[in-house]
Amino acid sequence: MSDVRLVEICKQYDGVARPAVRDLNLVIPSGELVVLVGPSGCGKSTTLRIIAGLEEPTRGRVFIGERDVTTVAPAQRDIAMVFQNYALYPHMSVFDNLAFALRMRKMPREEIRPRVEQAARVLGIDAFLDRKPKALSGGQRQRVAIGRALVRDPKVFLFDEPLSNLDAKLRGEMRHEIARIHKRSSTTAVYVTHDQIEAMTLADRIVVLRDGLVQQVGTPHEIYDSPANRFVAGFFGTPAMNFLDAQIGSAAAGGAAYRGDTGPFVKAHGRGFELELALDEAPSTDVVIGVRPESISLDQRPGAAALDARVELREVLGPEVLLHLRSDAGPLTVRADAHAPAAEGDTLKLWIDQASVHLFNARTGDTLQ
Repeated sequence: MSDVRLVEICKQYDGVARPAVRDLNLVIPSGELVVLVGPSGCGKSTTLRIIAGLEEPTRGRVFIGERDVTTVAPAQRDIAMVFQNYALYPHMSVFDNLAFALRMRKMPREEIRPRVEQAARVLGIDAFLDRKPKALSGGQRQRVAIGRALVRDPKVFLFDEPLSNLDAKLRGEMRHEIARIHKRSSTTAVYVTHDQIEAMTLADRIVVLRDGLVQQVGTPHEIYDSPANRFVAGFFGTPAMNFLDAQIGSAAAGGAAYRGDTGPFVKAHGRGFELELALDEAPSTDVVIGVRPESISLDQRPGAAALDARVELREVLGPEVLLHLRSDAGPLTVRADAHAPAAEGDTLKLWIDQASVHLFNARTGDTLQ
């Protein structure tokens, strides 16, 4: 196993004003599965291609283990890459697709067969070794693509949105397959996706990118529970976090906070609501309150703040319902029990869990808590 280090990586394409990747510093410890995630054009695929050697950085260095591979050809980096479009040889059988890289490395025939058969058993495709790719389903083809990387026993696995061509059911199955393979092999892996669910379910750590810049690096729990800024908070979560404009009021000038039974707090005022936030002093800027749909209840709870809203759409999802509402503070989405007595057109009193809200600088978007 080997770690991967990116040092001051920058990638500037000719004729493009903004760099695709800017001042990227990242250490991926040996054996860790790191997911690069972000919207289209954020630089995640460019970063992966730089690690693979398919792109050369404009500035910076790439290390795999202790070896500087910045100018090393892809074939000499001891990596294995799984692509979005499978990249299988259509005229070859599954066995030959899996064995191809081993034959190119001049591995003895008696070593190739057991390695290929072992990988096929792990992936559940051992019954298809004689078939051509056109005779396989999308999920089976993706397993072959992963198996072709697996048989090489590389230092690093690279996954470039490998599940985006699959339907929802197959994506779920293949996520489990990739997680199981990584746990079993403990090989360092870098995975690129725009899908937050893939990122949250697969990653040991997540790297969130936007416009070529790292926004946050953390575990799935850290990214979800303690987002670094409004962009990260809004990108993760289904449905997305609600954002409410607010101003902060305090007991006195100079940013002093109120003193309550449980400690200092400040009051956040918005259209139709007032919250008490456990802060030592009031921020000197307008703020945005972030509250996740599951932190808003239809039932009054101790310490919750009230807000009136009108139901515009009721979206039933089996055991739960998403209520899309309109309030004086703006649009809101609430996650509730499917049997909640809330019909389209109803006016409801919502209750916001004040201890679960997030606070952002209205100008910069940075987290204030």
